[in-house]
Amino acid sequence: MSVIVPARGVRARRRGLLAALLLAQGIAACAATPPAAPPGAPLPSDLDAGPTVVTLPTPPSKHWVWVNDFVFPHMADGMAMLVDGDTGKYLATLSTGYSFERVVLPRDGKVVYSPETYFARGTRGKRTDVVTIYDGATLQVQGEIEIPPKRSSNMPAMGNAVLTDDDRFLLVYNFNPGQSVTVVDTASRRFVGEIEIPGCALVFPTGPRSFFSMCADGGLLSIGLDDTGHAVRQERMAPFFDAARDPVTEKPVRVGDTWYFVSFDGRIYTVKNGPRGLAPGDSWWLASAAEREQGWRPGGLQQLAVHAGQNRLYALVHQGSRDTHKDPGTTIWVYDLATRRRVQQITTRDLATSIQLTSDDRPLLFSVFLGSNVLDVYDPASGRLLRSVHEIGTTPTLLVTP
Repeated sequence: MSVIVPARGVRARRRGLLAALLLAQGIAACAATPPAAPPGAPLPSDLDAGPTVVTLPTPPSKHWVWVNDFVFPHMADGMAMLVDGDTGKYLATLSTGYSFERVVLPRDGKVVYSPETYFARGTRGKRTDVVTIYDGATLQVQGEIEIPPKRSSNMPAMGNAVLTDDDRFLLVYNFNPGQSVTVVDTASRRFVGEIEIPGCALVFPTGPRSFFSMCADGGLLSIGLDDTGHAVRQERMAPFFDAARDPVTEKPVRVGDTWYFVSFDGRIYTVKNGPRGLAPGDSWWLASAAEREQGWRPGGLQQLAVHAGQNRLYALVHQGSRDTHKDPGTTIWVYDLATRRRVQQITTRDLATSIQLTSDDRPLLFSVFLGSNVLDVYDPASGRLLRSVHEIGTTPTLLVTP
């Protein structure tokens, strides 16, 4: 993978740090101003060299992480930043346009997909939505697939854009205010069409030719595709939770054929995909009755993570009332999914709104806080903080690992 790294380092993106740097540079210039170069003198050699091209291996390391940044202070400038979790080294940045959600990674790592939105005059003018295809080895743009200008602009969620299980079709959630799913054929690199999903939202894959969306009544809409990417089956699953008394979040995680949802109060609901389609499974509480009385509940933007190989569920929790379901926390509870018992508790050094795990046999645990720009890297086995990476974006949201 080749990426362009500015010769002078990564530009600081926070005003306070920028002001401090400018002040420090001014003081240094006053204290020791170098002699002026004579007319016609060549520029310094490091400027002559220009950007440095760094080649990185492909497929990507399992310990890399994409930190996606909605950039709330200026949403026209979305970013995705690649970091090596083993070294804490910053590797690359993609500029990803307005109201950016996240990059989508196929399993072979040969490309990176990014649903993006642009306006002809920067922040106004004709809107164009595209799926940009970045080369996985160089991060240069391989191409763009124009899609209907309907891509949903909402609080970042993993379910805004997903690949089917065989990576053949990219599914993008639309809201304008009609709800639909854009289907892109990654083999032919073309827009296939739209599938209407009235009253339902987001997309979650269940196989090479199927996915579901969450519906307002607490049920699910399951959709099957043919080999051209068109819908051939739609089925409604009855509500599996009480949407009025204890709604689930739109942030489920998946292990095999089972999706794990968590409610505002901290109850896990399972949905399984079998030969007869989607069906609700068992449910269980993250916290004991006493802990629920104390206000322990999940919170954050990306509040659940799983490690399929170890059959572990990680939940970011805090103490608060029901309306704090998006609040950060510094406690991660770890569960054995076979026994549903809590087997570990990790205390993070910093507040966190998003957590994610790598999928290898010796995983890393990542965490970020929406209100900061520090990526923390932990050893999930011991809970020990391994390293922190500073100045990662402006408002980091979703964490995506290969």
